[in-house]
Amino acid sequence: MDVQSIRDRVESALSRVSPTAGGEDLVALGLVDDIQVDGTGGVAVVLGLRPSDNPSVADTARLVLLGVEGVNTVEVRTMAAAAPLPADSVPTAPKPRERGKARRSLPVMEPAGPAAGAAAGAAPRSAGQVSREEASRHPSEAEPLAGVRHVVAVSSGKGGVGKSTVAANLAAAWAKKGYRVGLMDADVYGPDIPTMFGATERPRIQDDQVVPVEAHGVKLMSLGFLVDEDTPAIWRGPIIMGIVRQFLHQVVWGELDYLVVDLPPGTGDAQLSLVQLVKVDGAVMVSTPQDVSVSGVLKGIRMFENVDVPVLGIVENMRGFACPECGSTHDLFGSGGAEALAASLEIPFLGAVPLGLAVRQEGDRGTPTVIGRADSPEGQALEAIAELVETRVGDLARSAEIS
Repeated sequence: MDVQSIRDRVESALSRVSPTAGGEDLVALGLVDDIQVDGTGGVAVVLGLRPSDNPSVADTARLVLLGVEGVNTVEVRTMAAAAPLPADSVPTAPKPRERGKARRSLPVMEPAGPAAGAAAGAAPRSAGQVSREEASRHPSEAEPLAGVRHVVAVSSGKGGVGKSTVAANLAAAWAKKGYRVGLMDADVYGPDIPTMFGATERPRIQDDQVVPVEAHGVKLMSLGFLVDEDTPAIWRGPIIMGIVRQFLHQVVWGELDYLVVDLPPGTGDAQLSLVQLVKVDGAVMVSTPQDVSVSGVLKGIRMFENVDVPVLGIVENMRGFACPECGSTHDLFGSGGAEALAASLEIPFLGAVPLGLAVRQEGDRGTPTVIGRADSPEGQALEAIAELVETRVGDLARSAEIS
């Protein structure tokens, strides 16, 4: 193994990563303090980030370096997090047996019969394998998804804030208006979309492609269709990217006006994989009013800014519980935290969704609230949010055409 060649390719890849949106790259700014490569393809990088730099750039750099030829493992650390790495601290590449165990967890879209879930000993098919070019691609170079007018991501900083509920109702509200809509459940750790749409059948295979399940006028694809409910989600970064790639390119989405992508919480591999593999028109951030959720959303916003994805706005979920007995409203999770963050960042505030029974009851029944209880306060709020997101996406598209 030519260690120097790998080091050169690593440095070249880092020259495509910028710590600020539209700014100079890490190498040009002199922020790459150390690059170490061992004989097994293990790479360790130390970045000397400045206080003004987006800390999520370390995650971006790690994912980009995983796609460099000859690299097997990557560790990216910042000077704020640790001292420079000693020469013997480069992580070793995983043993072949360990890699095989991880690969067996990957659900395979099998063209020889009905769609199957994760099978012991199964290896990913070519459609789920990520090329070096894709893994090292800067998000600004991602191409639009064929046949899809707009890709809208829905994300959050923390779990349990209602992100999937917002994604499901965005898709359902647009389908209700007559748009052609798909919903891709990229939350590989908690694929709840099948339950929220009451969809239990498995996708079928047609000409080596997966035909998505349809419910309430929306085309759906989720790991929830492919794996058993009790299957643990143990995915490594490259496998997550392979799953996202399969869902984008091996599913027969057809002609769509909107593809909504429900992302897992945080700023990890699924988010970065999506923006590398396809052009994303914008991201909707979801938060509850409380500070711990709002701070997570801020990190997510900075990540999307760093990868040149417009933030369409922030939704504040679970604001105020209207007591059915006394009629008064109780702010169980506080009020206005996400709205205040939107104002401070000069990002559109898309609206607040009250905490009520309609969302829970319709979700358990398998019907999006905007369809099952459109007249409820929650349903009305979610429909209004869908209208605002639609307007934002259209405005950004027109601005891009003019420029």
